[in-house]
Amino acid sequence: MTDTMELTVLDPRTGDVVTRIPVTEPSACDAAVDAAHRAGEGWARTAPAERAAALTAAAAAVTAAADELADLNERETGKPRGDALGGVEAGAATLVQYAELGPLHGGRVLQGDWAATDLMVPGPRGVVAVLTPWNDPVAAAAGLLGAALVTGNTVVYKPSERCPRTGRRFAEILADHLPDGVLQILDGDGGVGARLADDDRVAVVAHVGSTATGRQIATACARRGAKALLENGGNDALIVDEGVDPRWAADQAALVAFANTGQICTSVERIYVVAAMADAFVDALVTAAREWESRIGPVVDERQRDVVHQHVTDAVRGGASVLTGGRPRPGAGTYYPPTVLTDCTPDMLVLREETFGPVAPVRVVPDFATALAEASDDRYGLAATVLTADMTHAQTAWRSLPVGTVKINAVFGGAPGGAAQPRRASGNGFGFGPELLDEMTCVKVVHWTAPGG
Repeated sequence: MTDTMELTVLDPRTGDVVTRIPVTEPSACDAAVDAAHRAGEGWARTAPAERAAALTAAAAAVTAAADELADLNERETGKPRGDALGGVEAGAATLVQYAELGPLHGGRVLQGDWAATDLMVPGPRGVVAVLTPWNDPVAAAAGLLGAALVTGNTVVYKPSERCPRTGRRFAEILADHLPDGVLQILDGDGGVGARLADDDRVAVVAHVGSTATGRQIATACARRGAKALLENGGNDALIVDEGVDPRWAADQAALVAFANTGQICTSVERIYVVAAMADAFVDALVTAAREWESRIGPVVDERQRDVVHQHVTDAVRGGASVLTGGRPRPGAGTYYPPTVLTDCTPDMLVLREETFGPVAPVRVVPDFATALAEASDDRYGLAATVLTADMTHAQTAWRSLPVGTVKINAVFGGAPGGAAQPRRASGNGFGFGPELLDEMTCVKVVHWTAPGG
């Protein structure tokens, strides 16, 4: 919850107050942007190897503080301890990745006249505003912060208001290894983020979060000619084709639906199962969901739990059946059980919108072609998964699904450095991999010849 001057964060496991943090005042926001702007020239002129060394040292310090960061994350978001530690480890590894990639990031030499030198040279964009989410606060921030800083940009960073202490502490550890002014940290809600998006001194706004907020940022950036780098909501589909083992498919579906309480950007939001597989798959999914009941944490807060339950209630009102779960767990905290719905139809919120909770809505379709068509008919474009033994179906699916990431026969995983571009309401631009360095820089063409030709 937010009042006019303070953020109050409740432990989603107990409902107890974790912290109260003052919202950064407008004048302090302006001062932070000004400090980052003034630090920009010196940081841009710092050798890339020195910038990389600062990130490497920061990564080691983040690793050393893993227990502290995981404890903060666990208390603010309810993330299970092991998952919270994994997020810190992933964040430290990401900082190292960009420390290694940064000095190698180069431009091109063009083949022009013999007497001239023609270059395409990348350089920092300037001040980057980084706005990150609560569902994996260290890992999600590390990529954007690391890529922005190693390429010579300065950063004004606002972590999510749902985990302000986790985000702030991570950024403080990073800032300890940087020159003064290079990384500024703000506390606040959407109002602070909106002020950054409207600031003419901010060259890039990099945002991971809701589609609604992303659209507001895109509008603000378009109005003043700044760059918006957005990874926003998703409504990711899972297709279960005929011919796969139903228990294996159900375990895959449960993993992607219930891991981190369904609060992952690429969590499955809707499941399409071919009719010939439906009975065996659904039975196995219910069994898997019940096995997950003791393994998941709470939904991040009461507001998000209300969204999850609203989607489930809307589905039931429209004729869906609840096979397990479907009601908030009684007692302290904001727990919602793993939920399996069947008889779902395309007009229901659970199939049209991002639920972002532990809900697995199942729609039975006659064949793979129908599943592919319905999975593709969506305003989002983040990711999709296909479980199939038919290689023709697999090829057709990855080529035709209008999303940034397609996974075949594995709901998680992938080679290091994979960088997808979300589409439509899910955002734009590369948010990972070496390509993120391109997003954080702008290219200048240089034509250089001797005086007098």
